[in-house]
Amino acid sequence: MNATDRTPADLLSSALAADPARPLVTFYDDATGERVELSVATFANWVAKTANYLQGDLAAEPGDRLALLLPAHWQTAVWLLACSAVGVVAEVDGDPAAADLVVAGPDRLDAARACSGERVALALRPLGGRFPAPPEGFADYAVEVPGQGDRFAPYAPVDPDAVALVVGGEELTGSGVGARARADAAAAGMPEAPRVLSGLSYDTWRGLSYGLYAPLATGGSVVLCRHAERLGAEAAADREASEKITFTAPSAT
Repeated sequence: MNATDRTPADLLSSALAADPARPLVTFYDDATGERVELSVATFANWVAKTANYLQGDLAAEPGDRLALLLPAHWQTAVWLLACSAVGVVAEVDGDPAAADLVVAGPDRLDAARACSGERVALALRPLGGRFPAPPEGFADYAVEVPGQGDRFAPYAPVDPDAVALVVGGEELTGSGVGARARADAAAAGMPEAPRVLSGLSYDTWRGLSYGLYAPLATGGSVVLCRHAERLGAEAAADREASEKITFTAPSAT
């Protein structure tokens, strides 16, 4: 990573410049059998499109608060990096009623209706599929984002020392996210450019660090597993071998 990398969006830009073809996020849903692998380039493209949608169609500005009501999922990772690119504060499991806009999965739509601002719904279907019918009062992410631009430039510079992420009631700045993620990787003994396996949820810093930020900050990649508890021991071992895992996130305590 470069000395100028201050925010998670900066880290992604450096990863894209260094090796756009390497894997960055591999996602499994063991309830549906879904597997999707995103290279740095593909992931960055999704982030650019989402950031353009956030800044343009949704008119979000730096400092706006976005309640993120999504599970550990590759599209959640995209939204976290898009918020960083725009300067929007991503509040994981934040209060929709107090947020400027909300992004929610299919099981959180009722709660998300408390937001008086823009509302975006994600079906979380395999291959980023859309809802059969858009939920009333929500824009369907899978409909709105594919047509957005492939390159993103913020209207205003993003302050790396401004609050960028809220999780578990704790506020972190953009620069703080990267610094803390690097410290986590060092403390955990992650190898160089780790291939991290994580079945942790995204509702804690621990889950976000192992499941996204630490691999990104150290030039690595993550294999993100949702509903991993449904996987038997033999299948879990096979996955570690086939995905060439070099570090496994500790189980939640």
